[in-house]
Amino acid sequence: MIIKIYSTLRFIVIVTLVMVFGCQPAQKTTEENKALDEEKYRPQFHFSPEENWMNDPNGMVYYEGEYHLFYQYYPDSNVWGPMHWGHAVSTDMMNWEHLPIALYPDELGYIFSGSAVIDWNNTSGLGTEDNPPMVAIFTYHDPVGADKKSLDHQNQGIAYSLDKGRTWTKYDNNPVLVNPGITDFRDPKVSWMEEFDGWVMALAVKDHIEFYTSDDLIEWTKESEFGQGIGGHGGVWECPDLFKLKTEDGEERWVLFVSINPGGPQGGSATQYFLGEFDGSNFVPQDSVTRWIDLGADNYAGVTWSDIPAEDGRQLFLGWMSNWDYGQEVPTYKWRSAMTLPRELILTKIGEELILQSKPVEEIKSYLTAVETTSEEDGYVLPDELVMIELNGFDAMNLKASLSNEKGEKVGFTISPESIAFDRSSSGQTDFGKGFAAMHSYENFLEDLRKVQIYIDRASIEIFINDGEFVMTELVFPTQPYSKFVISSGNAEVKMAKVSSIWDEK
Repeated sequence: MIIKIYSTLRFIVIVTLVMVFGCQPAQKTTEENKALDEEKYRPQFHFSPEENWMNDPNGMVYYEGEYHLFYQYYPDSNVWGPMHWGHAVSTDMMNWEHLPIALYPDELGYIFSGSAVIDWNNTSGLGTEDNPPMVAIFTYHDPVGADKKSLDHQNQGIAYSLDKGRTWTKYDNNPVLVNPGITDFRDPKVSWMEEFDGWVMALAVKDHIEFYTSDDLIEWTKESEFGQGIGGHGGVWECPDLFKLKTEDGEERWVLFVSINPGGPQGGSATQYFLGEFDGSNFVPQDSVTRWIDLGADNYAGVTWSDIPAEDGRQLFLGWMSNWDYGQEVPTYKWRSAMTLPRELILTKIGEELILQSKPVEEIKSYLTAVETTSEEDGYVLPDELVMIELNGFDAMNLKASLSNEKGEKVGFTISPESIAFDRSSSGQTDFGKGFAAMHSYENFLEDLRKVQIYIDRASIEIFINDGEFVMTELVFPTQPYSKFVISSGNAEVKMAKVSSIWDEK
């Protein structure tokens, strides 16, 4: 636990001071400094690996009371390398139990991104009706073929578990979907679709999405393609997801996620989405508008959990909270990367425009403790480094606010009918990566300003406007925690809550 680590280190430092007092200047050892520094930016209410490199969330599936999170993981370094599937489970999507690595590279290649499902009817024959298998569908990436620039070095394989994801067996006859000769052929997102009585796979193929169907998760048939000439094409398409949502008024749309790198609205990587219809074979968009699930710089490769019980009924999402422009250079060392807050996705309307609303899941509320809001002449005092600020009762459609610390490090953001903007150019450490110190902005169609929630962790800020009608997710690395919140324009009622650390003893 982090709390224990810090307590131990403080004890070591105190003992050292007592032993050497009066003889020589007290100094921490290199190892102690390094250990303190390694945990300086450790997220306290976001998922992060215990150590080393992590990127895309994979295989997100719910089974028997547990939310499973698999993720792209390299256990031997804090930068990207031969990919494995790391693994963790949670009962609330917040407090996670780290489990052993689930899938290791083998003679077919690295284990790239994919998905997982519960094969309730044992269509694959890999389990039994009484013990249905959990099946992972993933991309094999052959590094030798990639180095030789072969066109078929990515193929789709499967593995299965009969003990709630604790141990895995790879299918004997992998791959189950062979590359026809396309460089980028990856990231299968598979779902059982009751209305079509079968499995549907959305697969990222270079600059478009291909849809496949199957009766058994083993034999796959290509149905159609989507994406040429529509949406953002600044980089390769990755990590698709396909699901159906309904508005409160009963209006239905299919939602198709496509992550893209580069080509995001703030540079580097981001996730776009399309609204349309799907008939089991073809996706037909309702328009040619390019929409983004998050208007900030640091939400990528996010997908939704499969097999959420019908009585729950939510579409639940998690994204990689980073950006490929600088993800491998952020100033953390023992570990690199975190996930966004888990979010519920809702189809809603602003005027006549359908959008995807993305709000923090209800489970987060049990980690919030309301505190008295203290104001001084120059702003509001933050009660803790882990805080949620909620703003209501605006007297105007414009809000201009900032967070700062005693060193003068500062982030500012503005919300208006014309645009949303976030300035992290003076946020703290900013010189480690390409384009990190920047002003990020996006034109919007905000019709009213009702509510703003700001979640501040040690190295991230997530801003949810009107319960997630608009969201900005941004990494920040202040050298000391932000301690002051100032509203420059657009008065509002300010409430604050401390956020409990998921590393604390429960």
